[in-house]
Amino acid sequence: MAKSRSSTSSNWWRYINPAYYLKRPKRLALLFMVFVCATLLVWDRHTLIQDHQQEVSKLNEEVIHLQNLLEELKNGYGLQSDKLSFNSKSSDRRGGKDAADDPVITQRREKVKDAMIHAWSSYEKYAWGQDELQPQTKNGVDSFGGLGATLIDSLDTLYIMGLDEQFQRAREWVANSLDFNKNYDASVFETTIRVVGGLLSAYDLSGDKIFLEKAQDIADRLLPAWDSPSGIPYNIINLARGNPHNPQWTGGNSILADSGTEQLEFIALSQRTGNPKYQQKVENVILELNKIFPADGLLPIYINPERSTTSYSTITFGAMGDSFYEYLLKVWIQGNKTATVKHYREMWETSMKGLLSLVKRTTPSSFTYICEKNGDSLTDKMDELACFAPGMLALGSSGYAPDESQKFLSLAEELAWTCYNFYQSTPTKLAGENYFFSEGQDMSVGTSWNILRPETVESLFYLWRLTGNETYREWGWNIFEAFEKNSHIESGYVGLKDVNTGVKDNKMQSFFLAETFKYLYLLFSPSSVIPLDEWVFNTEAHPIKIKTRHDVVVKSGGDGLHKPNTRSRARKQGRFGDY
Repeated sequence: MAKSRSSTSSNWWRYINPAYYLKRPKRLALLFMVFVCATLLVWDRHTLIQDHQQEVSKLNEEVIHLQNLLEELKNGYGLQSDKLSFNSKSSDRRGGKDAADDPVITQRREKVKDAMIHAWSSYEKYAWGQDELQPQTKNGVDSFGGLGATLIDSLDTLYIMGLDEQFQRAREWVANSLDFNKNYDASVFETTIRVVGGLLSAYDLSGDKIFLEKAQDIADRLLPAWDSPSGIPYNIINLARGNPHNPQWTGGNSILADSGTEQLEFIALSQRTGNPKYQQKVENVILELNKIFPADGLLPIYINPERSTTSYSTITFGAMGDSFYEYLLKVWIQGNKTATVKHYREMWETSMKGLLSLVKRTTPSSFTYICEKNGDSLTDKMDELACFAPGMLALGSSGYAPDESQKFLSLAEELAWTCYNFYQSTPTKLAGENYFFSEGQDMSVGTSWNILRPETVESLFYLWRLTGNETYREWGWNIFEAFEKNSHIESGYVGLKDVNTGVKDNKMQSFFLAETFKYLYLLFSPSSVIPLDEWVFNTEAHPIKIKTRHDVVVKSGGDGLHKPNTRSRARKQGRFGDY
């Protein structure tokens, strides 16, 4: 028996001996044909799988596009200014009186509207079509390459306030005079939040396709900025020639806020055009940053776009860091909080745990503030720019369990009190650019200019909407009156070179019309005007319609799906200087 098994085994082994086939060419040819057929079968199956994945991706994009079109048809896409609801029904507020019920609140809203009319009329008279007005010298200046920044930034404010004639004149300028083919090195960040965001918001409000067409035009000119080895965008690009690069003063690095504050606008653009390229570029950035996301969720302000690595630099919720964290929350809201955008919320919650490690309180008045961090050291300094954080925390608090929700809402209210006192602590009652804190002395103004920033009134708006506490309206009114007293001149509004002396500068910032006036107007409007369960504001206060997302995260340039590596543990850059 053993001999028989050995003989049988020997017979089988000869079939894998090459010499056997060399003596039998027909069998060698047959074996070769079998090998070729098997190879073709496997290769064809692999190709079919790839083709199938591509087809599924394309079909998914078409489904999303059709869903958006259906939603537009169902909702009568776009609002009419005379149909903006001023009734008092809204899901935003927890209590308190609404504007429709109170003649004082209504009067205050009209005062803000009058201020906007004064600012806009001055711009029309002295700087029409230019980027910003210099009120004291009564001329315009093209501080953003001649893109009509103030005009585009103001479109949705005009629309929301029902200033139809002014809006129509601005619309005609956009249609007939706006030209992006300029030999100008533009900030990708500023151009996105002001121009792309402003145009998309005007489209969402009015339904006028000229705004969408122009938004796509400028976005296409910005898109090569993302063509870095890592996909982290370069922060500067020439609008006519391309040539993306970073400013010299960053040492070749990209800035965190500048690189992580285009997601809302570019996702919205893909949703409205049906072209996924915009969304893929900006979502790749989050996927890359998620790979290097630290345990505390706090990223330094400098990111290397070649290697997607961080460098030793400041961690801050002020200039150059702020709006990255804001957009983690707001993209989750923009996608209607579905599983598709869950990783944004998870990253944001991780970052909020990190924020708690930066929170300190002063003596003797116990003002709560957010420190900056360098290495392992905390710096007792807070930018007015960081005063967006109370609003962000309030907006995000509802996504937590009840105890955590109350903790973050309480922190938001404490920080808002500090930010309000940035204003109240100066002779002009206007805030400086940043503040320092010291033991036993509470706070002192550092950089003492005021350039009409909106962050504090932005947070007051959110806190009013989400708590119904009338105190926030009173604080907002006090800030508005301080602007009227110190910044209102015959030919527009100006900032202050020094909040201690009241010496005026010569610039009416475009965001004063886009943000400060809009948030003040909405603070004194019913919560049904731009309700927070239907709209999300970009970091320039441009409201964008929320659209439910059920798509998949597709890695741009890849051949499959990429699931973000979320951790289970869980603003804007300063605008005073030029690059």
